[in-house]
Amino acid sequence: MTLPDRPAERHRQVAGLFTDRVRGTRSWDAPSPVADWTARDVVRHLTEWFPAFLASGAGIDLPRGPSVDENPVAAWQVHCDGVQAVLDDPETKRRELTNPHIGSLPLDTAIDQFYIADVFMHTWDLSRATGQDDRLDPDFCAQLLGGMEPMDQVLRSSGQYGARVEVPGDADVQTKLLGFIGRVPFWSGS
Repeated sequence: MTLPDRPAERHRQVAGLFTDRVRGTRSWDAPSPVADWTARDVVRHLTEWFPAFLASGAGIDLPRGPSVDENPVAAWQVHCDGVQAVLDDPETKRRELTNPHIGSLPLDTAIDQFYIADVFMHTWDLSRATGQDDRLDPDFCAQLLGGMEPMDQVLRSSGQYGARVEVPGDADVQTKLLGFIGRVPFWSGS
């Protein structure tokens, strides 16, 4: 299945899959492929970094749900619904997000490039941590990998990505993306 190009629709699908994984999680303390993170920390990451990014760059305050420690499912759902409301708002097309590191971008483009892509990649982390289906859309994997490879040094120096993990040359595109972002593609928490 190819993901739509429109950020609102892409978010609906990407966040919908992540929501399915959140609802399917049975152990929030399960280790994740991200060093020193549990399944709960994957959700915490997404619900904590993005509201501050959106507030400082576009003056938008997302609704706050319970803490991830208290109720990770509800925390994610409130957050996810808030992001979707921003993307569905017709005014979003006329707004910009400004950040000292990236400059100014149309708001929906910024959400798509930085947040939706992050949710997409962390879907694998949560899926692996909790033993759920970890397959990602191969077309979007290829799109992300193609966009990130030319910025390899910039991304590594940001501290947001681990050291590249070498994968076989004939690996599928999901495996290549995971290796690029510093994940061990065949990670198992056991």
